[in-house]
Amino acid sequence: MLDDNNQQCPVARALEVLGDRWALMILRDAFDGLRRFSELQKNLGLAKNILASRLKLLVEAGLLEQQPASDGSAYKEYVLTEQGRAVFPIVIGLRQWGERYLFAAGESRSQLVDDREQPLQTLAVRARDGRALGPDDCHRRVIRHT
Repeated sequence: MLDDNNQQCPVARALEVLGDRWALMILRDAFDGLRRFSELQKNLGLAKNILASRLKLLVEAGLLEQQPASDGSAYKEYVLTEQGRAVFPIVIGLRQWGERYLFAAGESRSQLVDDREQPLQTLAVRARDGRALGPDDCHRRVIRHT
């Protein structure tokens, strides 16, 4: 639960949903096309009770929805919603930051490429007019609605 100091902060609210490591790892795997509980559990190596709990939270938050299996079997699949798909740039930003700062030169790692096998362009924050922005170029303001 957010305190009064963070109630108006979009970052704090986003972290209420996405701040758990496993939530982002589940979404990463969903972006990679994993949909079934068993696939997610195997890939993440996560205890079933923890995975079930995180999936429930992601469904309740509106990032995933359960659907009948696409192959017609009795299984259920977890499918990204529009809100869940909107997390993609966040995961890409984390991935690119990790690639840049958390691997030694020559160390093996996965790389995300587009359908033409090209590496992705580094994400950048830009003003409406296209200027690249850094932390010193931005500030917060409170928008009050009555």
